[in-house]
Amino acid sequence: MLLAVLAGAQERDFDYVFFRNAMKSGMYPYSEVQYSGYSWVKNGRRHLFAREEQFSSPGNSLELTYKSNPAGNWTVSIAYPEIRGVEQFSKPYVLSMHVKGELNANIRLTLAGGRKTPGIDLAQIERRDLGDGWQEVRVPFSKLVSSGSLSKAEDPSAVGKTLDAGLVKAVELYQNERCDDIEHTAYIDDIEILGEERANASVRKDAPVITEALGFERHIDLRWTRKEEDGVKYFKIYRSLNGGDWEAVAVKEAWSDRYADFIGEVGARAQYKVSAVGYDGSESRLSKPAEAATREMTDEQLLDMLQLANFRYYWEGCEPNSGLAREDIPGHTDMIAAGASGFGMMSILVGIHRGFITREQGVERFLRITEFLSKAQRHHGVYPHFMNGKTGETIAWFGKKDNGGDLVETAFMYEGLIAALQFFDADNDNERTIRERISRIWEETEWDWYRKTPDSDYLYWHWSPDQEWVINHRLIGWNETLVTYFLAIASPTHGVPAELYYSGWASQSDLAANYRSWAVSRDGNRYVNGNCYYGQKLEVGESTGGPLFFCHYSFLGLDPRALTDRYCNYFQNNKAIATINYRYCVENPKGHEGYGEDAWGLTASDGFWGYCASEPATHIDEGKITPTGALASFPYTPEESMRAFKHFYRDCGAWLWGEFGFYDAYNPGINWVAPIFMGLNQGPITVMVENYRSGFVWDLFMSNPDVQNAIKKLEAIK
Repeated sequence: MLLAVLAGAQERDFDYVFFRNAMKSGMYPYSEVQYSGYSWVKNGRRHLFAREEQFSSPGNSLELTYKSNPAGNWTVSIAYPEIRGVEQFSKPYVLSMHVKGELNANIRLTLAGGRKTPGIDLAQIERRDLGDGWQEVRVPFSKLVSSGSLSKAEDPSAVGKTLDAGLVKAVELYQNERCDDIEHTAYIDDIEILGEERANASVRKDAPVITEALGFERHIDLRWTRKEEDGVKYFKIYRSLNGGDWEAVAVKEAWSDRYADFIGEVGARAQYKVSAVGYDGSESRLSKPAEAATREMTDEQLLDMLQLANFRYYWEGCEPNSGLAREDIPGHTDMIAAGASGFGMMSILVGIHRGFITREQGVERFLRITEFLSKAQRHHGVYPHFMNGKTGETIAWFGKKDNGGDLVETAFMYEGLIAALQFFDADNDNERTIRERISRIWEETEWDWYRKTPDSDYLYWHWSPDQEWVINHRLIGWNETLVTYFLAIASPTHGVPAELYYSGWASQSDLAANYRSWAVSRDGNRYVNGNCYYGQKLEVGESTGGPLFFCHYSFLGLDPRALTDRYCNYFQNNKAIATINYRYCVENPKGHEGYGEDAWGLTASDGFWGYCASEPATHIDEGKITPTGALASFPYTPEESMRAFKHFYRDCGAWLWGEFGFYDAYNPGINWVAPIFMGLNQGPITVMVENYRSGFVWDLFMSNPDVQNAIKKLEAIK
């Protein structure tokens, strides 16, 4: 198998897409309907419906059923669905929208701050026939914003000025003067702002080449290759199911080269063809067909499938120069995340262990990774949270204060590096080089610098080369940062005293108790808890234990079974936290839709209202379920996790399963599904499932002599 990376390795402007396909049909959460008087718009809880029956780009479109009456009014707003890390766009040139059916309406834009551009009657806009009743409506962007509604700095007609697409928050369709009091239905698809260079770009006629068609229990994985060209708007997938007619079933963005076709049944046989579609509607020739079938799978085979899919995030979805992990996909293509990269390294080791790739392929990747990390910018030996994968320079994505070392993300990375140090033990030049580079990186890391002062009781999260300790964030548990203290104690060259574990991480001080007030409840604010929640005693942790990533991130490499301090054994404590999380979701005190015995997992993930952490406490539970919460808990709750896995895959797979496993999160109450895969959440699934199955990563990490010394140091002061 050749090393695979995402199509489009160069940083590429994203298209500003308001709607192409809803992740899940039904109520579309990014739409808003308002009507008054005798006018009316069909809606569900003031939202339009995404329908699979009609589409321009498969597989759904927005249904707009409306009635316009002079004694009333209606407005439909379709908001831009902001995607984490998708921030670089083509300069706006034209607003394009595909329409089927009679749509008598005006169109305008909602800008940042709630301002609206003047309306334009769609009847005034020329349309291009797309076939099957669909037409493309293209509104010149300058026509939408040329009426003085913008400041001079924003006005694209001003010399040297171009409006940033990100200023546009929504597209609005609204009732115009041509009212007939008759109910009409129109379907709307492919609503997007295009740049001038792409607006009319064509594709070459040469066909993509399908390189993989693999059948699993309910889905088939499809992969293709194609010469890179900027004129590709998306790839279009055609399928013939069980010998039936060919039909278009999906499109995938130009940066992608995979599609997971969730058929939903065992024993289905499908053939596939793929084409490339240009911005002007041109379409390449179809690929030669490829065939695969779904098949029955045992529980062990299902777990292989789960690990493989998440492993691909780091193997195929890596930033190609460094070989390290992107923060999320889609997202910045050049930016890598230190913590996600550590999780990715452990996932690659699992990939070798499970036979997804060969040892030789893994060696090649780790030679690239360690060469990059040896040259990348560090701050007293500590890596930043985010780096440019081409240059190794620090990226202050979270703000100008975060332009230096991130001790916690570095610790997550070192879980992967230390596991790799132990794995690549062969007596040959390549594996010796990997070991030497990792050892040098590990020994150059100045953990003691991040005490801030020589007598500090705490480690600090960040240090900036020009602002020093400006963030001033002490590391205080219970949370995901335990492994940071552990590795600082383990360091053979720049270590900290083992006593810092109790004075800092498990601090009993008033300062630490006040810090833990984030949990709202005073339970556990002195680190030790001791209370019972949902029938489960919790020895350590604030409130009901917090989000589940507290039980995952530090313990991908560090074996919780081997860590017992003055207060608890951490395998048992993590098991208690996962059990509380599960029982809370079953009991479901807030009555959220979709929670239950087979649908649980409250942790940090993407959300409709942005990235946030959910936990089993009513004040911080928004109805969002994150698959990694339940699936990375396999070592603690194997039966409950397996039940959730089968539900997520078999019952929800049509909209929750994608090319890199499960999408990051979903919220059934508002019919929302995350459009991204996340580097911090895909890896824990692959790694913790493996720790449940074999203890493989735990055994690697714990075999390191420095790790063993840290265990002994903590044991000595217990």
